Parts: sequence; structure tokens; C-alpha cells
Amino acid sequence: MAASPTPEPSSELLPELSPEPSPETLAAFEAAKGFMPVREGLALYAAAVEAGRLGLPLLEVGTYCGRSTILLAEAARAAGTVAVTVDHHRGSEEQQPGWEYHDPAVVDPEVGLMDTLPTFRRTLHAAGLEEHVVAVVGRSPQVARVWAGDVGLVFIDGGHTDEHATGDYEGWAPRVAEGGLLVIHDVFPDPADGGQAPYRVYVRALESGAFTEVSVTDSLRVLRRTAVGI
Repeated sequence: MAASPTPEPSSELLPELSPEPSPETLAAFEAAKGFMPVREGLALYAAAVEAGRLGLPLLEVGTYCGRSTILLAEAARAAGTVAVTVDHHRGSEEQQPGWEYHDPAVVDPEVGLMDTLPTFRRTLHAAGLEEHVVAVVGRSPQVARVWAGDVGLVFIDGGHTDEHATGDYEGWAPRVAEGGLLVIHDVFPDPADGGQAPYRVYVRALESGAFTEVSVTDSLRVLRRTAVGI
């Protein structure tokens, strides 16, 4: 007699996950060095929880010191998956000496360059989330070229030049699984509010027909893959 087919898991059997992080995780997020406001962080966490139900990795482009990584790691832990965060840890353009977001505390005195990796590792350790994160040290397009497999969520929060934002989008948007989420940070439709590269990537995603907007929270945009393409 032929074996019975394995039934597909019912969504009714999946555990209900909180759309908000625990007080401990939220406190760790607020204490971490970084730029993401709490409102946007909560929206990112809710998106990560939803995407985590696909059982695929949650991927972040732009680690910096790990503030948003904490939220992705907590969502990954709850979903039984892993958060992957990609960064070269030398800082983006606006974080270099002489620019608005430069922080001398994260400069390696031996080589004279920014190195946010040690701070990131301390951030995850303090939050108790190290084992739920895979940290990839490298430039986003290079990592994307050797990445195999789909992800449930891509969070683009890297460099804000057109070159870097476009490279992040073209490298990682194709990896978003069907039904998965593409999250873009620092989207400012008005040039007076901030740089336009993330906004142009956001518009490109919508115009591709491959992504549909799910939510807007200040400068954070959440889009769902609803068709093939980028």
C-alpha cells in the first residue's frame, strides 16, 4: 500500500507570536548605539515576526552596532529561525570623519578606520541573543553574489548613496521568498527630510510589480513579494 502523503502544516497549528518584543529586548534595543527610533523598531519587529512564520532566515543589510539586529534576532528566536546581518563594519559615507554621524568611539585607533564589529558583538552579548545571529563581515553585493537560497525578510538599511542602495536592492531583493517581506529604512519622499537613494529604491520596488506595500511607519516601508521580479 502506498504511503500517505505528509500533510502540509496548518497555520492553525503554528504558535501565536507576539507582534511586540519583550520588555527586556526592547530595553536592549533602546540602550544600543544606533539611529532607529522606537516606533520604526516596533514596526520592523512586527514585520520580522510575520516573515519568520515562513521558516526562512531574516536578513539585514547594514548592521552598524546591532541596534536593529536585536529585534531581528528576537523575532528569529521566537520563530525558530536565524537572523543574518551583513556589514563591512567600516561605516557608511555619512559616518566617516567630518560627517554628521561620525562617532570617534567606534574608530579602531590602530588602523585609523571605523570598526563597529566589536561594539556590535558586545551589543548582542548584552542582549543575550548571540546564538540567534549569523554575522557576515563583507560588502553587501559581494555577499549577495555567493548567497544561495531564499529568505523570509530582507531589511535594507545600508549605505545611502544611489550606488549602495541600488546594489543592496539588486543583490538581495531577488532573494525574498514568495510572501516574504522587503523592508526599507530611511525612505524620505521629501528631499528636505533626507537622502533620496532609499526612496528611489522603494519606488523601484513598487513599480516593478513584484512588491506590494504593507505598511508605512515614519521612514520605514514594509513591502510583500506578490509576484516574480525586482
